[in-house]
Amino acid sequence: MDKIKATPKDFFLWVGAMLALYVGVFNYTALLWDYINYALPNPLLNNYYSYSDPYQSGISWEMASLIVLTPTFLGLMWLIRKDITKDPSRGDVWVRRWALFLTLFAAGATVVGDLIYVLYAFLNGSDLTAAFLLKALIVLLVAAVGFMHFLADLWGYWAQYPTRNRYVAIGTFVLVAVSIVSGFFIVGTPGQARLGRFDQQKVSDLQQIQSEIVNYYQAKQKLPLTLADINDPLSQYGSAPVNPETLQPYEYKTTGKTSFQLCTNFNNIATSPTYSAPIVKRASVSDNWEHVAGRVCFDRIIDPELYPPTSTPTKVPSPVN
Repeated sequence: MDKIKATPKDFFLWVGAMLALYVGVFNYTALLWDYINYALPNPLLNNYYSYSDPYQSGISWEMASLIVLTPTFLGLMWLIRKDITKDPSRGDVWVRRWALFLTLFAAGATVVGDLIYVLYAFLNGSDLTAAFLLKALIVLLVAAVGFMHFLADLWGYWAQYPTRNRYVAIGTFVLVAVSIVSGFFIVGTPGQARLGRFDQQKVSDLQQIQSEIVNYYQAKQKLPLTLADINDPLSQYGSAPVNPETLQPYEYKTTGKTSFQLCTNFNNIATSPTYSAPIVKRASVSDNWEHVAGRVCFDRIIDPELYPPTSTPTKVPSPVN
C-alpha cells in the first residue's frame, strides 16, 4: 500500500490549527488564573499593577488572543475535517498523526508540569488558599478535556459521529465567550479600569503637590497662596500637575498658618491597602489618601518641629550711624 503523502495544504492547515490551539489554551488558562488572582488575591504573590488595573497586566492580551484564536482554530479544524470527509485518505497523512500525538503529549506533560508547580507552591507555603485549588482544577480540566478530545480524534470517534463534533465546537466557542464576558463582572470593564487609572494619577499628583507645598513652607516659613507659587521652572518639579481627567488645576486653599486643603473629584472608592475598579475596592496609597467617589478634600497640617526650615534666612545688617 502506497504511503499517503501530505500536501502543502495539509501541512499548513494542521500547523496553523495546532499553533492556534496551543497559544489559545495557554492564554485561556492564564486568563482564568488572572481572574482568580484578582478575585482571591494572595498577599505573598500580589503584583500591584495587576490589581490596580488588571487590563494593564496580561488580561487584555489574553482576551484579545482568545477572541482571534478561537474562531481561527475552529475554522481551520472545520476545513481539515471537510477535506477528510471528501477524501478519507487525508486522515492518514503523517502531519495529522504527528499533530495528534504531539498534542496528546503536550496535554499530558502540561498536567504533570502544572501539578508539580502547584504542589511546589503548596509545599512551599506560598499558596494555601482556595485560589490554589481552583488553579489546580482549571489546569486539570483544560488538559484532560484536550487529551480526551484528541485521543478520540486519533481513534476516529469524531469522524464516526460528526454531529457530536459540531456540538463540541459550538460548546468550545460558547465557553470561551462566556469566560471573556465573565471577566467584565470580575475585574470590571476597560472603561471602569480607565476611570481607576485617572484616580490613581490624581492621588499621585496630590501627593506630589503636597510634597512641594511642604518644601515651600520649609524654605520660606509660610504656605503658598496659590499652587502657582510652587511652580519652579528651574527644578525637576516644574509646575503643579493638573487633573488628568478634566485638565483643570486641583483645588488648593490655606486653612491656617500651617494648614491647607487639597480637593478633587474621584470616580471610585479607594480603601487601604490596594486600589482598583469599583468591583473590588482596593487602594495603592497610604491610609491618609483613602477616598470615596465624588468630591473629596484632604486636610493637612504641617508640624514645624517635624518640618523645620531648610535654611536660616540671611539678615541684612543695620546701617552704622
